[in-house]
Amino acid sequence: MSLSPEQRREYRAIAHNLKPVIIVGDKGLSEGLQEELERALNDHELIKIKVANQDREARQEAIAALCESSGAELVQTIGKIAVILRRAKKPNPKLSNLLRHKH
Repeated sequence: MSLSPEQRREYRAIAHNLKPVIIVGDKGLSEGLQEELERALNDHELIKIKVANQDREARQEAIAALCESSGAELVQTIGKIAVILRRAKKPNPKLSNLLRHKH
C-alpha cells in the first residue's frame, strides 16, 4: 500500500497539528514501546513519533523498524519527527485522526 502524492499531502496536513504520541528514547524499540505503538496506531491511525537519537541514520533505521514491525506506512520525516499511518479495520471516530479531520 503505497501512498499517492495527494494522500501524502493530505496526511501531512492532518499531522501538522498533532503532537508526537510515541517517543523513542535511548532504549530503542523495547517491547513496551511496541505495545504503545500498536495501541496508538489502533486508536489514531495517523500518528507522530519522535526519535530522540542524535544520529540521523540511527533515527531512520528506528523509524523503518517501527514501520516494519507495526505494518505502518511512513508518510513523512522531518528531523526527529516521523509521521506514520496504519489504517484501522474499524476506526474509532472519536480517536482516529483521519476521521476527526475529514471536512
